[in-house]
Amino acid sequence: MTCPRVAFGETRGMNFWQPPRINRRNFISTLAVAAAAGPLMAEETKAFRFIAANDLHYDTGPCREWFTAMVEQMKTSAPDAAFCLLCGDLANTGQKDALAAVKELFGGLGVPVHAVPGNHDYTDGDESRANYDEIFPGKLNYHFEHAGWQFVALDTTMGTKYDKTTIGDATLAFLDAEIPKLDAAKPTVCFTHFPLGQKVTHVPLNAVAVVERLVKLNLCGVLSGHWHGASETPAGHGIMTTNRCCARVRGNHDKSPLKGWFVCEAKADGTLERKFVEFKAPEGIPQGDAAASKKPGVKPKAQPAPKPAPPIDPPAKE
Repeated sequence: MTCPRVAFGETRGMNFWQPPRINRRNFISTLAVAAAAGPLMAEETKAFRFIAANDLHYDTGPCREWFTAMVEQMKTSAPDAAFCLLCGDLANTGQKDALAAVKELFGGLGVPVHAVPGNHDYTDGDESRANYDEIFPGKLNYHFEHAGWQFVALDTTMGTKYDKTTIGDATLAFLDAEIPKLDAAKPTVCFTHFPLGQKVTHVPLNAVAVVERLVKLNLCGVLSGHWHGASETPAGHGIMTTNRCCARVRGNHDKSPLKGWFVCEAKADGTLERKFVEFKAPEGIPQGDAAASKKPGVKPKAQPAPKPAPPIDPPAKE
């Protein structure tokens, strides 16, 4: 079943897909073919819910108390959740103990947890992803199926680099090898760390190459993080989104004070809906960038001021 582009209620920070000019003809042609295909029938599609969270930035201090409370609230927000997606930046500086704590605490959801790495899941200095690979083995590029839906996980990182990045050849090769094996009729959701919407801050330079591949499927949505804020970008038959962060030690780039996650509903008709659930932080726990631990000899990474999201309906020029 084709996933129509549905409004999810959250419109602040909406962005619209505009691929680079060099790829515009091919990209629009691909979208036209997908749209003209009409309804796609997927057998045995069943309704279910799942949780999607991004940018935990687990650090030292009272992060255990913070995320213990968050997991309990997640269970309340979706007691019937089939699984949880973690869209990168699980740790703040790639610490092994932080990654292990995330795996332990989110295991308390009592459902499978599917993760992808973020740039903060590499250790500072040596640009190593070894800790993430040890704690979350095989969680780079992969796919799985649930109730007739396909989920595609992609590694979009380039070490600790956070801007002007390029999605690696291994990820593109994975897509080229695996997309032909997937069912083009089944509703499909992709999850990444870096955003894929062309106008979202910090989108990788070659994100269009990934989207061109994904829209060959019945793409019903892409869930991402990295840019801590609400954004929506239409693509395929769905919406590519970023969400506000779940971090204790980081703020939101869209200046929102809200922290939280999505409860997503995959419907039996092949449509995907999502609802933002606000986290109610325990009292007395410090928050924000100043709460992050400081490693001796490691300078905080400079973060540029976020670009303002374009208005949904730009005013006419006088």
